Amino acid sequence: MIQSVYSQKGETKMILFKCSVCGYIHEGEEAPDVCPKCLSPKDKFNEMSEDASKKVYDSDRTNDIHMEIINMAMAIADLAAEGMEINLDPNCFGVFEKALDEAYVIKQRSKAEIEAHVGKGKW
Repeated sequence: MIQSVYSQKGETKMILFKCSVCGYIHEGEEAPDVCPKCLSPKDKFNEMSEDASKKVYDSDRTNDIHMEIINMAMAIADLAAEGMEINLDPNCFGVFEKALDEAYVIKQRSKAEIEAHVGKGKW
């Protein structure tokens, strides 16, 4: 019998299988014949529990959001650097300098959270 996991939006997802050699995760009704990453045979795949699968599905969107935040922070950093190059006056330069620093903090915070997800089996 095929186990299904339901996302927060009620979409039916297939079960997940994890390669015990390299960690590759496959979505489907059964494990692939060969791991697309490390070429290990099908018997090296283990079916993930419903809880573990739910973590993977739930983290997909939050990881995407973190990546969008990182990209936005990089855009802010680029704009702030441009403003600093123009160097219109000390106050304006100071605002851009703070924006650059804050963009770096925002970027690093989201990167750290993605790393925490990986450490908790959410990727």
